[in-house]
Amino acid sequence: QVQLQESGPGLVKPSQTLSLTCTVSDGSITTSYFYWSWIRQPPGKGLEWMGAIAYSGSTYYSPSLKSRISISRDTSKNQFTLQLSSVTPEDTAVYYCATGTVVAGTTWDEYIYWGQGTQVTVSS
Repeated sequence: QVQLQESGPGLVKPSQTLSLTCTVSDGSITTSYFYWSWIRQPPGKGLEWMGAIAYSGSTYYSPSLKSRISISRDTSKNQFTLQLSSVTPEDTAVYYCATGTVVAGTTWDEYIYWGQGTQVTVSS
């Protein structure tokens, strides 16, 4: 079973860049037809798909975040990374990495494997 684990700081100051890494084990981020996504859930709100990197290395971003988001990968470490710039308190959320064969899914069951999630708070 593929396992995903998010890591990164739990507290980020406003205007800074949020950076999270998802480490994948028992599976490869280059496996054909799989997309590796970042999804977040602000307090009291639903899931928001942020972006994804495909098995091929192509990237896909939510239009609402496109000016601030970047997703990259390190195939040698089997990791993919989220960077979100110019954060505000509205970016406070639980951040998840997940994978499946769909892009831009917004429900839990559209993904096959999930990380446990990591809380990120944006505050000075």
